[in-house]
Amino acid sequence: METKGYAHKYGDNVDTDVIIPARYLNTSDPKELAEKCMCDIDADFVNKVKANDIMVAGFNFGCGSSREHAPIAIKASGISCVIAKSFARIFYRNAINIGLPILECPKASERIDTTDEIEINFDTGEIINHTKGESYQAEPFPAFIQNIMKHNGLMNAIKEGKE
Repeated sequence: METKGYAHKYGDNVDTDVIIPARYLNTSDPKELAEKCMCDIDADFVNKVKANDIMVAGFNFGCGSSREHAPIAIKASGISCVIAKSFARIFYRNAINIGLPILECPKASERIDTTDEIEINFDTGEIINHTKGESYQAEPFPAFIQNIMKHNGLMNAIKEGKE
């Protein structure tokens, strides 16, 4: 499984209330959530993001409340993967459950800049920065997480396993 897109970079401690502010939680519709994704720290994010783009951040991405709306908003906005130095545990679990690939890779987090062209091979964990001509190594997903990603989320993987 691979993806290729352009980077959108943010800092440390990006919490779920920044990803999708609480005032927009009156819906669970992914499209509506995507329209407000990152609006408080990057008002133009929804106009800049394209399908398959990659979000890059620092330490503790997704901290704060345990709302599933945050990874849903990110995924629905077109982001194909989030790379960070580290993730809050509940965000990590919610992202995997909905089929949003996330990779911990401190070197990639430090070296990738906004608008860099990034390619990711999820099977090997290799992250290629085409803009800088650099490569970074993240831990590849174990087989059971690759299966969840392949089926676009945990519930779909479970359904497919029963059929």
